[in-house]
Amino acid sequence: MSNTLIECVGVYKSYDQANERLDVINDLNFLINKGESIGLVGSSGCGKSTLLHLLAGLDLPDSGKIRFNGNNIVKFSKDERATFRNKEVGFVYQFHHLLPDFTALENVALPSILSGEDKQYSLNEAREVLDKIGLKDKINSKPNQLSGGERQRVAIARSIINKPSAIIMDEPTGNLDKKNVENLMSLIIDLGKEQQISLIIATHDSNVSSRLDRLLNLE
Repeated sequence: MSNTLIECVGVYKSYDQANERLDVINDLNFLINKGESIGLVGSSGCGKSTLLHLLAGLDLPDSGKIRFNGNNIVKFSKDERATFRNKEVGFVYQFHHLLPDFTALENVALPSILSGEDKQYSLNEAREVLDKIGLKDKINSKPNQLSGGERQRVAIARSIINKPSAIIMDEPTGNLDKKNVENLMSLIIDLGKEQQISLIIATHDSNVSSRLDRLLNLE
């Protein structure tokens, strides 16, 4: 059985900007193994967020293949890509994007409910995940009742509830102080190793990139 989770082959992506064609990703070829942690580094505008969107099927390349567990997601229909994201990929961004009127428990349970699972089952799973990341006593708190670090931990819990193969993160520590960055990274790395989840993290923070298995410089 192959240990490769993601394989990019000859990936190109460009955008039309001010009547000019801007090449963002040019003939990208690389592999990400199961359970591996990868940092995407480079200056702003070098294509880190674009690559994350391509890997998640949120956008499509101009050409090339993006294989996930051997399946070329570029060939998926829009609905197939949506199902793929729900079941195979978790997301954590710089801003937590938690629903303000939902409790931590409800926010974490939502991806499971959207995947078609029974609501009570989803809530029970969410409770277990929140307990695992040390937020058992915050399950009924809404986002405005949580600290910045707690909100990001809830976002991580939400990203793993469907037991994804990969978590994609775009500057996940951008709004956190150094102590919270260290705590969050320890949590993420431990979860990745425990559950064999591949981590793909776009970051400018050396406190993040230094903790990862390897870096991909997009410049």
